[in-house]
Amino acid sequence: MKRGGMKLKVTAAVINGVNEPYVLEELTLGELRYDEVLVKIVATGMCHSDEALRVGDAQYPLPAVLGHEGAGIIVEVGNAVKDLQVGDQVVLSYNFCGTCPSCRTGHPSSCTSWAPLNMVGSRLDGSAIFTKEDGTPVANFFMQSSFATHTIVHQNNVVKVDSDADLRLIGPLGCGFLTGAGTVVNGLKPQTGESIAVFGTGAVGLGALMTAKIEGCSPIVAVDIHDSRLEIARELGATHTINVRTEDLAARMVEITGGRGVNFSIDTTGVSAVMKASIDVLSQGGVTAPVAITKQNLELNTALDLALANRKIAGVLMGDAVPQLAIPKLIEYHKEGRFSFDKLVKFYKFEEINEASADSNSGATIKPILIVDETYRQGQPLPI
Repeated sequence: MKRGGMKLKVTAAVINGVNEPYVLEELTLGELRYDEVLVKIVATGMCHSDEALRVGDAQYPLPAVLGHEGAGIIVEVGNAVKDLQVGDQVVLSYNFCGTCPSCRTGHPSSCTSWAPLNMVGSRLDGSAIFTKEDGTPVANFFMQSSFATHTIVHQNNVVKVDSDADLRLIGPLGCGFLTGAGTVVNGLKPQTGESIAVFGTGAVGLGALMTAKIEGCSPIVAVDIHDSRLEIARELGATHTINVRTEDLAARMVEITGGRGVNFSIDTTGVSAVMKASIDVLSQGGVTAPVAITKQNLELNTALDLALANRKIAGVLMGDAVPQLAIPKLIEYHKEGRFSFDKLVKFYKFEEINEASADSNSGATIKPILIVDETYRQGQPLPI
């Protein structure tokens, strides 16, 4: 769809102030740049990172269009874009420069420009992707902003997927499940038979748990405060579960590991006491990865909690994954029945975004997915 210089009107869910609800508004998309792609959004996951920005746990320019787990169809490409074309089905993930040492060595989430490319709300030159009718710029997120009917993204955000992929389902592979899976494979790198504990059984935690099973970890311990979540964790591969509201964590860990502790742990909760517990359960030489966006701090004694036991804390952003490689692999695992993230999602209409957000916050829904284009049918061409 060539716009012929005309600016496209889109519907987007806008946050106008801290802790305010999403409001569907008509916005204007800016001009497509030479290295960018215009995508018609079919569906998008909702992530706790979106909620952190909405409620002010992390500062961000407002008004803004959030969303960073989008899936859709390319409707226009910039004149310098390679390997992507109109009609391609895509998942959207994070942006990266592609030229710094980290990008060149396969670690784009450590890109030296990662923060300005994803977290400032505009292009590097300060120009806006979205504007209101009165010309007010509206910040974007992750150079993606998938809470919209159409969006402009950088070509590095884009992961092409097979034409038979279900775009209603796979958007969350762009962040939440990617983070969980990548933290295991790239951040912790367990060997077959090594043990792991996952604190928090939301989308990120369960993505990590399923991947730990694929990697041959044992035992795999899921820790949460909800029996219903722990039942799902068992179904997806946990060998043991601990409800810390009704069970003693330390005693159960001694029972499960014979007093040795686990080789690895992941905290997805961002709660201070839980982050500390994820260290306490480690074996000699164990490694923990705290991956939640949180305002809470971690207090520890570096000698007693870390050095004397040779324990380590690993910072892992976006699973240290290359989305263009990792997301197709996760789709393949799903087809094989080894990464059953479809069991964790609930679909909502786009206009139900505030209900979806509330259900995610309450724990009623593990991974909400907004259906932005209800005309989409898997495997059928979509008018663009």
